[in-house]
Amino acid sequence: MVKFLTKLTKILAISLVIIIGILVFNTWRYSPDTISVSTPNLPAVDGEQIAQELSGAIRFKTLARDLPAAQGEFRGFVDYLAQTFPNAHGAMQRELINDYTPLYLWQGRDRTAAPVLLTGHYDVVSARSFQAWDQPAFDGVIEGGFVWGRGTLDDKGAIIAMMHTVDALAAKGFTPARDIYFSFGHDEEIGGNQGAGAVVNYFKDQGIQLEWSLDEGSMVLREIIPGLSKDMASINIAEKGYMTVDIVASGAGGHSSLPPRETAVGALAGSLTQLQDNPVPGGLRDVSADFFDGLGPNFSLLQRMLFANQWLFRPLLESELSKSAATDAMLRTSMAPTMLTASDTENVLAQQASATVNFRIHPRDSVGDILDHVRGQIDSETTQVRLRETSARAASPVSSTTSTGYQLLSTTFRQTFGDVIVVPGLTIAATDTRHYAEVADDSYRINPFIFYGEDIPRIHGRNERISIDNLILGVQFYTQLIQNIRP
Repeated sequence: MVKFLTKLTKILAISLVIIIGILVFNTWRYSPDTISVSTPNLPAVDGEQIAQELSGAIRFKTLARDLPAAQGEFRGFVDYLAQTFPNAHGAMQRELINDYTPLYLWQGRDRTAAPVLLTGHYDVVSARSFQAWDQPAFDGVIEGGFVWGRGTLDDKGAIIAMMHTVDALAAKGFTPARDIYFSFGHDEEIGGNQGAGAVVNYFKDQGIQLEWSLDEGSMVLREIIPGLSKDMASINIAEKGYMTVDIVASGAGGHSSLPPRETAVGALAGSLTQLQDNPVPGGLRDVSADFFDGLGPNFSLLQRMLFANQWLFRPLLESELSKSAATDAMLRTSMAPTMLTASDTENVLAQQASATVNFRIHPRDSVGDILDHVRGQIDSETTQVRLRETSARAASPVSSTTSTGYQLLSTTFRQTFGDVIVVPGLTIAATDTRHYAEVADDSYRINPFIFYGEDIPRIHGRNERISIDNLILGVQFYTQLIQNIRP
């Protein structure tokens, strides 16, 4: 027995040494790729000028939900682009799609090469808030190195940076290597059907197939991800789908003084608890794995060891990543109960209680998959799941990370932002690219601005603003990108 225990101890010790050796070896070789790019002479940009240009754009209250009553604001913005950027307007052809979405074509030297598309949207959400803004939402105030106002981040800042770039290049007589389209949607915040959707129909009618497109969707993130000391540019290669269901529970009505053992509200609450306790399966696979695998080599030693040895630590990694709303949304289809209805009187039992539940569908899942998951969690004869058919939209296709477009964007980010980590990512909300992807071989989503954690709640929130330094970076990025495009 003593010999057996001694032999077992030796086997365990040798196994432990082997495992430690594997962990050390995998961690050692799991290091960032060394990528060298040329160092271009980035253009000098007049920060005050571009700040004034964006300030003027902010003053147009382009709330898509206010159309057609606000048509003067939208037409004013479209005219403002032509007046503010005369060189760009003169160098490009413009079509007005459904009156309010300007679609520009900058003809290139090689008309036979497939065109590319750069996009943005100029409609905005409401600025109403329970707290007053530090600066008025539609005055375009320039203060403290920032331009303040609704739309500065989402998404007029990008549009002004693009137009400023084209205006400056056109003034120098520059012609792009191939055709470049610019599309600036007017209704992205309410679905984009009349803007981007109509542009797609125009492209189809004209027989135009794009090589790639670039839209909003992410930023260059700084000091946001714990353990990451470098800036990170997430070039998002897909975006989640969208689906809404109504969960309706029935029960006996009557006076609240004589309640049954299970009420409609209780049954509904049980169903929601069951769904929240059993999220849609997810994990470090496909596009989610691509994102974290790109980041992993840049983390501190302990985190790097975990990512380098997922054969052993994957369950632990997925468990930890699931604890944060931001990273959990990257791993799986998310679920969020958003609306509840029941009795309208405090002492009357509801005969029906309903919850509206919104899902953002991961590219690995389908609408049918999620509907089956929901129905599988709700085991009750008195509770029904009703899909809102008009809301159901599959996730986008996943674009290539080896394409010319992705490599071109990666190079340009490194040229503009220096020692930045570039990874493929996933847009967890929705953009106009869900339309443009129909006519593009590949579609990418990122704006060339540096983003801090404090900026996240400013989008659609209070005190939206963008720094003048970011506007300068945006112009430098778009300038370099356009010059990098080859036939």
